[in-house]
Amino acid sequence: MTLRSGAVEWIGPVEAPHGLLEAARRVFAERGFSGSRLSDTVRRADWGDSDCRPIRMDDLFVALWAEHQAAHDAATSRAVAQARQLGVSDPGQLFESGARAYLEGAWQRRDLVLLFSSGDAPHGFAAIERRRFCQWIRRNVQAFGLADRPEDRLYVQALTLVVGQGSCEVAAAGNFRQAGTVIDAVLGYARVLLADKPRAANHGGCRYVGLRSGRGLGTGS
Repeated sequence: MTLRSGAVEWIGPVEAPHGLLEAARRVFAERGFSGSRLSDTVRRADWGDSDCRPIRMDDLFVALWAEHQAAHDAATSRAVAQARQLGVSDPGQLFESGARAYLEGAWQRRDLVLLFSSGDAPHGFAAIERRRFCQWIRRNVQAFGLADRPEDRLYVQALTLVVGQGSCEVAAAGNFRQAGTVIDAVLGYARVLLADKPRAANHGGCRYVGLRSGRGLGTGS
């Protein structure tokens, strides 16, 4: 391994190796993004001289965020699929299954949720999060069967933000029991919105947020 202009180099896939990501996760949790150094991460990962390609702490931060989002996507998709297998067909109940999995994942990876919601991030990270959020909104408007009107987009944003911001409160809970109480509260607020949804557009009926894949249940935290 070599260090050049603040970047470590390794030979391997474009994706950051899992060991290096786990080391970066620990360093970020202790020091935040702005206080983290690549040399500390490399030492934590116990890297040798054989694997080299340029990387920066910015890259590791975004790679961790992408891995975290993929875990959310997988968990919500699995929860919705399992509910369907048990015979659940009500859209609100399916949404709740996916949202609960999302919120439980926020507790399991609470260090990452707190990191990504802290505001201490690489330049341009907010734009990455915003693009993903906008993709969720477009997908969810379609999943509801709503027209692409401002009031419809606002409704979907409100429901999405309840779950996404709720995940930050879950991550900040002092223990598992408190996290469970917050999860129940978030789902209760979501039910209020689901009970008073806008009228669907006349193109395929009304479906609830994220039911096709279980995705799009949060804001990226």
